[in-house]
Amino acid sequence: MKVLSAVAWPYTNGPRHIGHVAGFGVPADVFSRYMRMAGHDVLMVSGTDEHGTPILVLAEQEGATVQETVDKYNAVIVQDLTDLGLSYDLFTRTTTRNHYRVVQDLFTQIRANGYMIEQTTTTAISPSTGRTLPDRFLEGTCPICGFPEARGDQCDNCGNQLDPADLINPRSKINGEVPEFVETQHFFLDLPALAGALQEWLDQVDAAGTWRPSVINFAKGLAKDMHPRAMTRDIDWGIPIPVDGWDTKRFYVWFDAVIGYLSAAIEWARRLGEPERWRDWWNDPTALSYYFQGKDNVTFHAQIWPAELLGYMGRGDKGGEPGAFGELNLPTEVVASGFLGLAGAQFSTSRGNVIYVKDMIATYGADALRYFICAAGPETQDSDFTWEEFVTRNNNELVAGWGNLVNRTASMIAKNFGQIPAPAALEAVDEELLSAVRDGFGTVGALLEAQRQKAALAEVMRLVRAANKYVTDTEPFRLKGDDQRERLGTVLHTLAQAVGDLNTMLAPFLPHSSNAVAQTFGATGQFMPMPRIEQVRDLDDDSRGYPIITGEYSGTPRWESRPVTVGAPVAKPTPIFAKLDAIDPADPFGHGA
Repeated sequence: MKVLSAVAWPYTNGPRHIGHVAGFGVPADVFSRYMRMAGHDVLMVSGTDEHGTPILVLAEQEGATVQETVDKYNAVIVQDLTDLGLSYDLFTRTTTRNHYRVVQDLFTQIRANGYMIEQTTTTAISPSTGRTLPDRFLEGTCPICGFPEARGDQCDNCGNQLDPADLINPRSKINGEVPEFVETQHFFLDLPALAGALQEWLDQVDAAGTWRPSVINFAKGLAKDMHPRAMTRDIDWGIPIPVDGWDTKRFYVWFDAVIGYLSAAIEWARRLGEPERWRDWWNDPTALSYYFQGKDNVTFHAQIWPAELLGYMGRGDKGGEPGAFGELNLPTEVVASGFLGLAGAQFSTSRGNVIYVKDMIATYGADALRYFICAAGPETQDSDFTWEEFVTRNNNELVAGWGNLVNRTASMIAKNFGQIPAPAALEAVDEELLSAVRDGFGTVGALLEAQRQKAALAEVMRLVRAANKYVTDTEPFRLKGDDQRERLGTVLHTLAQAVGDLNTMLAPFLPHSSNAVAQTFGATGQFMPMPRIEQVRDLDDDSRGYPIITGEYSGTPRWESRPVTVGAPVAKPTPIFAKLDAIDPADPFGHGA
């Protein structure tokens, strides 16, 4: 099965904090790694989102050009996500000329089909700079529910879409000034003409029952009241509109960013030397596509992007036909997570309430962070990160549970045999453990496929506890002397088999440590393939270069039990995970006062 894993595009306004990757990065990677292990042909794509007014504001604050600013943070984000082990087939950026061309081609066909209409609207302008204020940089009171901190595009309290001019007492989030509203001409996506087709698609996915209830209910609520939405902006940074007389405007950042899923797949195929291969994931109606992001982006993935696709294919009230990209697949599922907070508050870089991915990895390791996100992250509702819970889960679950099982199994094998021993006749207690662990592949796999990663990880850790109980019940450390050596070998072989299978099940969650565990028990090379950074040239402008994340994942192990290798060398192990002391929230990385 072809599976497109479409991962939200992080904005190039700084390094990633752990709230970002809890919503899009780690959940997408766990799913993609599992689906590869299950035998599916996965294409995992994304990149940095580099357009829009916030980038202009940031560049001005940093005293750099806009291009220098996005180049700087693109490189930082690429490093963060690679170090975290996110297994992209291609992580690119929205400033490539390939992306420009795909966006313009999609727009041209949507317009030709009649779903991109010109309208006059009011736009918020900063009185002090004369610059257009983006919707999300405006704040005021929601005219529907009265929430005092509604944004210009959406109220996070009641979930309704808004127009900046609708806000009561609007103000700029940049400097607090009251914006001026001026009339301007823009292209609007004709959502009302696409409402019927969009509703029909949502009814189909609702009937399938695979989406998270909060996501499908929110999406269906959006579809009940749709109006044209502006897809261009008065700005000089972004993708040009391919229409005469529109050279002072650019595409709305959210119009172009979601098209990145398609343009990244096309770039991946072109870099592979098979320029049409992307069609296997986009034109084949049997292919599946999963879109991973935070809950604040459901509007763009369950309404705007499907509407763009429907308009491109001519499936709305005005008819039409698809362009050269052909019939494009609508999302199979929009997988939206809640928000991860920090000690009861929202992550906020400006307020210093933030934990950066790079600091977490450098101090505590990538898999300790991945484990916390998978076990306690915001899968279906908002959750909270505290240093106390991070330490507790690391010490009580990773170290005392899984790490202890790996370490004592390897230690006993190294001490008594130096290699994985052959088993003699299995007793009932041995068969019971091996059977329970083998059954875990079906149970855990089904949960992962259904986007229930917390439950899947909990089931693996239940089996880890069962294996630790097996050690307590069989007491291999008491099996001494020649007359008990055969039984000792059988118990330790059983443990090695259980550890090997559990390591396979934990590999999507903990890819870095899965390699270390496999090597502890005599494997060579990488058990779980890892991503890498490559420096490349722009396919359509050789003067431009940039880093991408890619990888070779064909060696991914299958999602199944595999017999351990009798005779594989096992040396005295070093701990896979480190036990942590209590962490001072005021100085969690030991930088001092």
